[in-house]
Amino acid sequence: MAGRLLGLVELYLLAVVCAALVAGAAIYVRLRTVVVHVERTLHPPRVYAGSGSRVELLLRNRGRRTPVLSVRDPFHRGWRWARFLVPPLAAGATTRAAYRLPTDHRGIFDIGPLEVILNDPFGLCSARFATAGVTQLTVYPRIDRVGALPTAQGQDPHSGTQRPRALLGSGEDFYALRQYEIGDDLRRVHWPSTARLDELMIRQDEMPWQTRVTILLDVRQSIHTEQSIELAVSAAASIHDASRRKQSLIRLVSTDGTDSGFAAGSAHDEAILEHLAMVEPSRDDRLAGVAATLRRAGNGGSLAIVTTDRISKVDLEAIARLRGRYGTLVLVVVERSAWDANAPAPATLDTPAVSTLVRVRRNEPFGVAWDRAFTSSTGRPTSGVRR
Repeated sequence: MAGRLLGLVELYLLAVVCAALVAGAAIYVRLRTVVVHVERTLHPPRVYAGSGSRVELLLRNRGRRTPVLSVRDPFHRGWRWARFLVPPLAAGATTRAAYRLPTDHRGIFDIGPLEVILNDPFGLCSARFATAGVTQLTVYPRIDRVGALPTAQGQDPHSGTQRPRALLGSGEDFYALRQYEIGDDLRRVHWPSTARLDELMIRQDEMPWQTRVTILLDVRQSIHTEQSIELAVSAAASIHDASRRKQSLIRLVSTDGTDSGFAAGSAHDEAILEHLAMVEPSRDDRLAGVAATLRRAGNGGSLAIVTTDRISKVDLEAIARLRGRYGTLVLVVVERSAWDANAPAPATLDTPAVSTLVRVRRNEPFGVAWDRAFTSSTGRPTSGVRR
């Protein structure tokens, strides 16, 4: 158009050259065959929030010599990208690359699919192809290393026992589940749990010496903000970690209907942590129903409830009715000042009759508040380090 308006032959020639370059670039990337195989490895694939995780890539050229290639590996559906250039590779040659993953937030994140990009020498055209699938990174909630809940007996005469006791009979009822050990009777395999966990689980017909710990996590949307749910989940994960180190039988219950049941072992622990990694505030309000379930016979031991200072008086009354069932009842309250620097002075909390009250505040994060609460009640510190 410019050549016609100005009557300059040179502009016609420039247009022809540009068109030829674009056509040549398209032909180049169309006909150039690149056969690159990429293996992606995560070290480690499961981490706690704030811990390091590293991706290692092994690129192997299975075709003829390659030009310079671009590689893009997306994280969490393109929220972030890892980008780098790969120098020319001879036939059969390999090269390695690595990068670190962001682990500031809990969750289960997809990495990939990885794209290898071939560009023409002038950068006018490109061809992309995926060569590595999707790998998942699991980021567990941040953990405070705190002391475990004290051993408590409550109405359950076996919840604090220090040695095994046999249950009467050998019918269909059983106390708990545990992982299969060599020598166990295969007739005691609990097949529904085995299918769900992809690991052999044995019916525990003997009352184990472990204490029992129930963690009730309040995830109702009506009492949470984006910041408070993170603090509450971290607190629940910290209590779980302390109970796991004490080899207790652990049960996680939340107000969205989740109930892990009592069990122990790595598969059970990982299932709880994965749920905590993904849990979000829920519109379901099942606290009253959950509290009624926890009051039934067969429950006992220690109970830790994690909620916020927006909990209602009616909910606190429901919690108070659990006191007679559990030997130890700990209420963890995440106050607004814990995440809001401009929060007003907290109002007096009409707490129910609990064994221990842990108030998470601006100057007392969960680990400090937990240690202070149990130091004042036992006289012994339970301090630890943060993961």
